[in-house]
Formats: sequence, structure tokens, C-alpha cells
Amino acid sequence: MSEGNGHGQTLAEKILARASGQERVVPGEIVEGRVDLAMMHEQGAQTVAPFHQMGAERVWDPDRVVIAIDHWVPASTEGAAVLHRILRKFAAETHLPHFYDVGNHGICHQILAENGWVVPGDLAVGTDSHTNMLGAMGAVAAGIGPTEMAAVLALGRLWLKVPPSISVEVRGQFGRGVTAKDLVLRVLGEVRTTGATYKAVEFSGPTIGRMSMPERFTICNMTTEMGAKTGMVAPDQTTFDYLAPIAKHAMHPMRSDPDARYERTVEIDVEGMPPMVACPYSPDNVRPLPDVVKEHVRVDQVFLGSCTNARIEDLREGAALMKGEKVAPGVRFIVSPASTKIYQQCLAEGIIETFTEAGAVFTNSSCSACFGGNMGILAPDEVCASSSNRNFPGRMGAKEARIYLMSPAAVVATAIRGEISDPREMQ
Repeated sequence: MSEGNGHGQTLAEKILARASGQERVVPGEIVEGRVDLAMMHEQGAQTVAPFHQMGAERVWDPDRVVIAIDHWVPASTEGAAVLHRILRKFAAETHLPHFYDVGNHGICHQILAENGWVVPGDLAVGTDSHTNMLGAMGAVAAGIGPTEMAAVLALGRLWLKVPPSISVEVRGQFGRGVTAKDLVLRVLGEVRTTGATYKAVEFSGPTIGRMSMPERFTICNMTTEMGAKTGMVAPDQTTFDYLAPIAKHAMHPMRSDPDARYERTVEIDVEGMPPMVACPYSPDNVRPLPDVVKEHVRVDQVFLGSCTNARIEDLREGAALMKGEKVAPGVRFIVSPASTKIYQQCLAEGIIETFTEAGAVFTNSSCSACFGGNMGILAPDEVCASSSNRNFPGRMGAKEARIYLMSPAAVVATAIRGEISDPREMQ
């Protein structure tokens, strides 16, 4: 049931109205939207055949297409090598200049974020479900399938259904050792993994207003785990300051109307909130971290990485905790930065040295252990503490493995102690 009697529009509705050339749109309406940015990664190789099958020869606007290989970098299987080759050949044949290949690569969403490819007011689509992350720019950013992407590449347009919106209003100050990751885990615990299916989740409130762009990326990223079509934060001065030196095209900033209709409003007060952890086998199986700490859960592997939490701020926070410490005996600790640029920052700041001296392995930038298909794959019955976004059975390897999702600080504390730990006890 819609709340309130207002006739205003939500941020998602305004952006989709702009994209479809209409004055206003309503949830459930099918619109044909003009796409501002299309992104492909390895799964995008599956778009090439349908692109040609529909008779297309050229991409609608090569300057609005970004390709970033990120799941298997460098290629670790013959299958991955074939996908990379398909994408390289396609980019060459259709004259696509924005290809982030080995050596200038990174997780696709981070590549888009740090290079200003998505700006306020955009309709952005990508061949990965966590494209939601870019909604932190005040855009509608959504994952789509390879056949849909083929049509976008040919036409620059996409039909989609206008999603209803959920408002998540957040107030209060984070306590020491509590982060944006803890907030989004708490929201997941309330909304659940199906509670926002094909909806736009819009974050607002004083707590969100104080957040940095990396923090906003983290919360929008995990709206994917709520089933959301997109996650969003309305643009403000923080957004504009972040994008000013890097924006690739003109911005069209918008905000929801005061009388906009939301399907549901979720109110969160973070005052006094402890760190949170999502326990096996679902991202919405969320508990306060101190409660889980009491259970002395031993871990085999710890992963600091993924599009959720592998930005320089996350790695700096982890390195500060790791300084002078050692990875616990019997624990494998994998650290993977989100992009080549972040890798270079870690190199310059001594972060790689801090982690490797402690006994961690610091990898090149990629999706790494997150998706269970490249490195750091878990054996049956192993336990992993991860800063990533999913802990469904089989997500990081064997379906019998158990994954606990938590903040970067919490995973580092866990790596040091060898069991799930509260970073506040070490800060």
C-alpha cells in the first residue's frame, strides 16, 4: 500500500521519466528509456552473438560503453581466456575505446565509480547484478541480462518497468568501530533478501548525508541482496565534489519530491548500534557481532575484497588494525583491492607491505575470492569471514562451506585472532 496522499515523484521515477522523455511515470508502467552508460564484463561476452543475430553492426554510441574484465584476471581457465578474447575482438571490431584490460583493470563497478562514468540523473546498465552500486551517484543503475545488453548496444534504449520505491531513512551517529557495512547488513536483516524485489531502495536521512561516497557505494551495492532493481542516494555536495574532477558527461541531478509516494518506509536509528554480521547461509541472517563472538567461531579463510568493500578507505582501515600483528596460525588471509588504481595507492602507502608482512596474500585487483570461481575457493566445511556481499551455499566454493559477512575491520580482527572477532576490542 502506498504511504501518504502525495502526488510527487520519487528519485527513481524522475530519472526514468527523463530517460523516457516523459513528464512523469508511475510504478508498474513500462517505459523505453534512453541509456546513458552501458557496462560489460566477462558475462558481456554472451551479448556478442545476439548482437549480431539481430543484425546489428555498430554500437549506438561507443563513447557510452565501458568494458572491464574483472572476474578472472589474468585468465585462470581456458573458458575465461575465450571470454576475454571474444570481448577484445568485439571491442576492436566495433571501435569501443573504453576497454579496461589486464594491467588497467579492476572490478567493473569500481572502474565506473572512480572514472566518473555514471553521474546524477543517469540511466546506467551493466551485465552484473551489483551495478546497483552506482545508484549512489543519484542515478538509476541496474543489472541486466546479456540479450537485453545486446539490444542496448544496438539501440541505446531499453524497455523496463518503473519500480515502486522503498525509503530507508537513517539517523544517528555511528559508534566507534561501526561502519556503513554494518548499516546495510542491519537493513538487510529488516528488509530481507526478497523484501525489495524489483523495487528501488532510496537511502536518506542525516546519517546518509554525512557519508562519504565510498560508504554510499557500500550500502547501494548490497541492495542487490534485497532483490532491488536499484539502490540510490540523492546527489548532494559530496556527490558533486567527488565527480567534479572525473565526470565523463553532463549531470542531471534530481531529488525526490517531499510528497513522493513510497511503497514502504524503513526507519533506522544507528545510535548505539553494534557491528553486525550476516551468518550462513543468507545475507539477511543478520545478528549483532558481539553475540556471534561469544560462540568462538574458528575460521579457515578471511577475505578482504569485493565490490562492496575493497576501496582504499577499507584497505587503509584494515592495514591500521593489521600493523604489527600477524595472521593467526592456520588462517589464510586474502586481500584484493578493487582496482589497479587502488593497488597502486596501496603500494605507495605501504599497505601491501603491512598485509604481506603479517602473513596475508595481497592479490591483483579483481573479484578474487568473492564469487567462488577464481582464487581462494573454499573446501567443504571450511569457514570464511568475508567483507563481500553474499554467503549463499556455494557462493565461494563448496556448498558445505560457511561464510560470515562483516565489515573490513571485523574481518581483519578475525584474521588476527583466528576466530570471529569484534574490531572494537583491538582499536
